[in-house]
Amino acid sequence: MASSSTTASGNVPDHDGRFGKFGGRFVPETLMHALDQLTNEYKKAQRDPQFNAELQELFRDFVGRPSPLYFAKRLSEKVGGAQIWLKREDTNHTGAHKINNTLGQTLLAIRMGKTRVICETGAGQHGVATATACARFGLPCVVYMGEEDVRRQAPNVRSIKLLGAEIRPVTSGSRTLRDAINEAMRDWMSSVHNTHYIIGSVVGPHPFPMIVRDYQSVIGLETIQQSREKFGRLPDTVVACVGGGSNAAGMFFPFIDQAKVELVGIEAGGLGSAPGEHASPLSFGKPGVLHGSFSYVMQDVDGQTCDVHSASAGLDYPGVGPEHSYWKDSGRVRYTDCKDSDALAGFYELARTEGILAALETSHAVAGAMEIAREKKRDEIVVVCLSGRGDKDAAEIERLQSLSKK
Repeated sequence: MASSSTTASGNVPDHDGRFGKFGGRFVPETLMHALDQLTNEYKKAQRDPQFNAELQELFRDFVGRPSPLYFAKRLSEKVGGAQIWLKREDTNHTGAHKINNTLGQTLLAIRMGKTRVICETGAGQHGVATATACARFGLPCVVYMGEEDVRRQAPNVRSIKLLGAEIRPVTSGSRTLRDAINEAMRDWMSSVHNTHYIIGSVVGPHPFPMIVRDYQSVIGLETIQQSREKFGRLPDTVVACVGGGSNAAGMFFPFIDQAKVELVGIEAGGLGSAPGEHASPLSFGKPGVLHGSFSYVMQDVDGQTCDVHSASAGLDYPGVGPEHSYWKDSGRVRYTDCKDSDALAGFYELARTEGILAALETSHAVAGAMEIAREKKRDEIVVVCLSGRGDKDAAEIERLQSLSKK
């Protein structure tokens, strides 16, 4: 594993929003003023004690932070090898890590005088978290969601509506997360004067990858403090699933300068390694531009964005955050993939040994951590970002299991 350095960790992104060669802004002129305004307002908010105090109070009293760091004793015994610990983001209000970012960005929207919020969602957790934040502060909210994801994440669709937000199903393309982002971007370009677009992952044009990473870094910062309190040192390995990459960025970023801690990102291996069968741009993609940013992207021979597949709606995305692309090329983070079938096995193993239903997205990380733990000694520690709970996936998992028996 490569050791970290200032170029691999500290001073990124630069003034132009670049993580090495990745990142930047590739957007129409219509959006440049809004992105400049957001960048400037975010910098001011970082230095504003009142803003930060309000956000920390929301984290504590509304979200329920800090989230627990939990020893999965029975899972560890079943797997053998290293101890497996879970950073329980599933215990947050709304059931996932997404609320960390939506509260911060909603406060920024209010600072900028925006009167309307839009977002995209795949698994629905970001949609629920954005609708929740908007309900908390009395802002109207529109959620763009691919029609296929509306089908497979019905519980979250119901929650979004109950919270008072409007769902706009997207019927174009693959009818998944990529297409939801496309439609949200179109909306934002036509309404940028009064609308803030809360991007849910570390993707998109600068400053979104930086802002989302920073708000999600509470995960890694808490993990460092809790690790020192619980076992007197840092973990040997930290694991997180990677779609766009927000939970992984939030978990990894505080550890980047801790060179002895191995960082492993688990992508969606889907059904196999052929194009269209998986959603693993860091494993199989090439650098390119998607949704306003330069990063690893799944592309065909003509450079067009490929269709991708994952059983998990939140990982079903052909690109990844630019900082993950940077970490891959620097060697600081190791990325691998997990197939649908292995993720389902990880879901069932965690449920039946620990009584925890993990999201399908998270189950990829659980399966990856189990594989890593098997090869390590009993006194070593593997921490998994348990990014979300699996209630939303129960019907889809049942459907997938029935299909696999036919």
